[in-house]
Amino acid sequence: MTSPTQTRPPVRGWNTPRRRIVDPVQDAALGTAEALRQRLLGAQPAWRERSARDRLLTWTIPLAVGLIAALLRFWQLDRPHALVFDETYYVKDAYSYLVSGVERSWSQNANALFLRGDMSGLQDGPEYVVHPPVGKWMIAFGMALFGPGSSFGWRFSAALVGVLSVVMTAWAARRLFRSHALAAAAGLLLAIDGHHIVLSRTGILDIFLSFWLLAAFCALLIDRDDGRRRLADRLGRLAGPDGRLRPTALVTGPWLGIRWWRIAAGVCLGLAVGVKWSALAFVAAFGLMTVLWDAGARRKAGIRAWLPGAVVRDAPLAAASILVVGAAVYLASWTGWFLSDNGFYRTWARDHPDPSWSWIPDSLRSLAHYHLEAYSFHNGLSSPHPYASSPWSWLVQGRPTSFYYAEPANTCGVEHCSSAVLSVGNPLIWWTAVVALAVVTLLWAGRRDWRAGAILAGVAAGYLPWFLYPTRTMFAFYAVSFEPFLILALAFGLGLVLGRPTDPLWRRQAGFLAVGVYLLAALVISAYLLPIWTAEPIPYIEWRLRLWMPSWT
Repeated sequence: MTSPTQTRPPVRGWNTPRRRIVDPVQDAALGTAEALRQRLLGAQPAWRERSARDRLLTWTIPLAVGLIAALLRFWQLDRPHALVFDETYYVKDAYSYLVSGVERSWSQNANALFLRGDMSGLQDGPEYVVHPPVGKWMIAFGMALFGPGSSFGWRFSAALVGVLSVVMTAWAARRLFRSHALAAAAGLLLAIDGHHIVLSRTGILDIFLSFWLLAAFCALLIDRDDGRRRLADRLGRLAGPDGRLRPTALVTGPWLGIRWWRIAAGVCLGLAVGVKWSALAFVAAFGLMTVLWDAGARRKAGIRAWLPGAVVRDAPLAAASILVVGAAVYLASWTGWFLSDNGFYRTWARDHPDPSWSWIPDSLRSLAHYHLEAYSFHNGLSSPHPYASSPWSWLVQGRPTSFYYAEPANTCGVEHCSSAVLSVGNPLIWWTAVVALAVVTLLWAGRRDWRAGAILAGVAAGYLPWFLYPTRTMFAFYAVSFEPFLILALAFGLGLVLGRPTDPLWRRQAGFLAVGVYLLAALVISAYLLPIWTAEPIPYIEWRLRLWMPSWT
């Protein structure tokens, strides 16, 4: 049997067994910073100590799947030259930002003029909008580069962050599972999925929300390792001449100082909230998650009061890094509105003086009122829409949103043609991801695997809050906010199929064959459905054959 002070030998690979809790006070070998670092981080060689092959794959796999994503997202990005779905709002708002820094109203025939490159439909009066500015500023960036009248320009930023999201997903999978194969699988699956492709080829807000949330998650993954290194180093400095840690060092543990990667996560979360308020659920989930990671690190290091230590020594700085920094970034995103003199509700406080609130600057009072009105709008949004869908159907792609449909004659070799943009995901990817999500949930419940918990936090924050508003008008494409985490859950499940590095050769070969067949099938389905994701003109009958469920019409 293994004694309480012994540890299991580390097993390289994605499926590393859990380590036992030991007592560093009693074991001198565990009192050194290096021993503590290995216990807290596992067998992770430094970058320079890795093999040339490992370092090469670490960079080339994300770049390779990013290249595939770029081809699928930038290829004929200007098709169709139309304001697709909610582009009619956000693209024109983005142009208004370029001109005046705030949203301004448009004339009745503004869409037709805009598509011809005529911006004369922009009027002087303010426009009431209910989403913050960050996503529209990002759309405006592409328009500034390629011209406001270019459909390529107003979709450029969406395509760019879509590609970067694929790269980050592959990187996150490598960080979570320590497997190049799973990193490649995760990146490839997100790169070829139609739901993500459509949102990356459309100038609306949701892909920017997904991007900043994923960036925050990646920053927190780096912070997790950085925090554990700091804990190991600072505990190691407290060891006595015999290598044992003094008992007083293990009461609550040391302060870990300012965590710059956690601050970076706070910036990303602030920008995510600046795209859509639905990111607030991720702020709560990720904030709690990072403190629980710190508590787990203190427990594994042998700290007695590990939970109080995390609450007292880690939580306050975590709150400052995520909540305070995020709030400051969000407020800064309204700079254009603050500097304007004709933004919607900009002078509300001046027009509605209240002595009891006179100590608050008028601009902040006006912004607060703006937010209250926008919140009331969101809560009361229950108007019927032909493509509205319940969150219950999102994971199985029960009712995707039709972004665009036209019947251009004689453009596909026959008289009756169809050109469509349907935000439906690859069914094989989504349906198997649902199964993988259930498996990951069981793994977290049974083993308390931190990787499973991290993935579930991302899915839960993006998915579960929508069930609180059963009467609100909702759309399936909202799921793109948590789609990268769903893909990570799928990669976790594929890792179970691959098996452990210590499994027999036949088992590993069978696992790689099964995963390879699955990825090939996903590629074939995506190739078949690609025309209805990219508005490619195809015969009407071919379009009908790609609508696999009656609810897709």
